[in-house]
Amino acid sequence: MAKKDPYAALRFKEFRFFLFIRFAMVFAWAMQFVIIEWEVYSITKDPWKLALIGLIEFIPALLTALFAGHVVDQKEKKSLLIKCLLGFSLISLGLFLITVPSIQESLSLSNVLLIVYILVFLGGFVRAFIGPTVFSLLSLIVPKKHYPNAATWSSSTWQMGSVFGPAVAGISIGLMGVHWSMCLVFGFTILALIGLSQIERKPILNPKIGEPIFQSLKEGVRFVFKNQTILGAISLDMFAVLFGGAVALLPIFAQDILKVGSEGFGVLRAAPAVGSIITMFAAAYFSLNKNAGKKLLIAIFIFGGSIILFGLSEIFWISVFALFLSGVADGVSVVIRNTILQLHTPDHMRGRVSSVNSIFVGSSNELGAFESGVTAKLMGAVKAVVFGGCMTIGTVLVTACVSPKFRNLDLEKEVEDLEKED
Repeated sequence: MAKKDPYAALRFKEFRFFLFIRFAMVFAWAMQFVIIEWEVYSITKDPWKLALIGLIEFIPALLTALFAGHVVDQKEKKSLLIKCLLGFSLISLGLFLITVPSIQESLSLSNVLLIVYILVFLGGFVRAFIGPTVFSLLSLIVPKKHYPNAATWSSSTWQMGSVFGPAVAGISIGLMGVHWSMCLVFGFTILALIGLSQIERKPILNPKIGEPIFQSLKEGVRFVFKNQTILGAISLDMFAVLFGGAVALLPIFAQDILKVGSEGFGVLRAAPAVGSIITMFAAAYFSLNKNAGKKLLIAIFIFGGSIILFGLSEIFWISVFALFLSGVADGVSVVIRNTILQLHTPDHMRGRVSSVNSIFVGSSNELGAFESGVTAKLMGAVKAVVFGGCMTIGTVLVTACVSPKFRNLDLEKEVEDLEKED
């Protein structure tokens, strides 16, 4: 067998720009979310107000997700992504303005919170379209035989952005303050738009242009629920994200438990990034496709255990190690899940399948943040984190017992067949 090329997808110029765009978007979005969390908790000291941030973004993302998938399958992907990025940049600009000290001083606390929540709510609509658009665009940039390699690099880039963004947010809050940190977010949205100019418009592969929306949505949902491999992967990850959302409580741990301030908050946020970098290089050189089901279950089990360790730790560097371990495990999970989605989704249904995935997993980040905030309010931050980790491990054990087909999932043969294609 020919030696595998770990950089196969990277040899395509447009794919390199795609990774740049994806990193810039995820980095900016994750950074923005953390800055909002920090600001809201700093001015209110109320876990409930912190929890509302996740819920408010989750609601529009959930309500719009299926419709967004239909639109993505019907429209040209580059043009749609430009509109998404313009919407994101306007929201970031709004948050930049509302954090101007003189503007905040002229408004009451309740009005500042109201404006922040409105902007977060609008961001939920934008996010509903970004996920399926990016997922669909990837498959139009690289040949099908390179999908697994492209999915590995894409998911690793997403993982890096999702943890480097919060890490930089924590550091920049300490160095520049909330207001100028939001300016940095706005700058990255502009960089993403510039990178997108280097990608050509792509053909629309859906043979059912103009299909009635309800028929289109029904077909997409039915496909996901009939495909046990896709359903199992996104369901498992959904519960891990939902119950393992300890990072939503990091402002509480940094300020009130570990007492390390914004600089320590930045280190805590950076810890999963180191694990993600290791995952990125390892996944490029060493395939995760063999025994993918078992590897996914083990990764999420480790993720749950690391969350429990973080919740119980009262020592800063043990907490950092626990979050580092969670980054490694989560990186493995993301790579395997995205490989499954790329391999098992037909081209004409990528928008709708990605939208269903966003309902299961993507929006679970916000719902998980809400769950963590509520449980922290009811039982305290430490117990809330430990509870979430235990629920994550319980989900893995139940899945392993009731779904032997998923447990024995092996993607190696599918990947080898693709690599034989010209």
